[in-house]
Amino acid sequence: MDVEKLKVWQSAMDLAEAVYEITDKFPKTEIFGITDQIRRAAVSIPSNIAEGKGRDSTKDFVRFLNIAKGSLYELQTQCILSNKIGYLSHQDCKLIVSQCEDLAAT
Repeated sequence: MDVEKLKVWQSAMDLAEAVYEITDKFPKTEIFGITDQIRRAAVSIPSNIAEGKGRDSTKDFVRFLNIAKGSLYELQTQCILSNKIGYLSHQDCKLIVSQCEDLAAT
């Protein structure tokens, strides 16, 4: 797949993997709550990049990149909230937010 060559997609995949590892420590009572939400947002980022890359026009690709960027900001917000409620350490929150900022700048 051509999408695998895109640095932005590779970075988004790394971010999604990190989110899965970090959220594995969340309370099991949150599996259908914030854990699910944060994981869906993380998976949505590389998925939308891939879907956009698979489209036939630059306009469509840009549209899906913007959708991915929206999911990126959603993920950032959910990480900050998870830190505030004690599910995510300050260090892990900082790591994810930093990865989000780097990805948004790509």
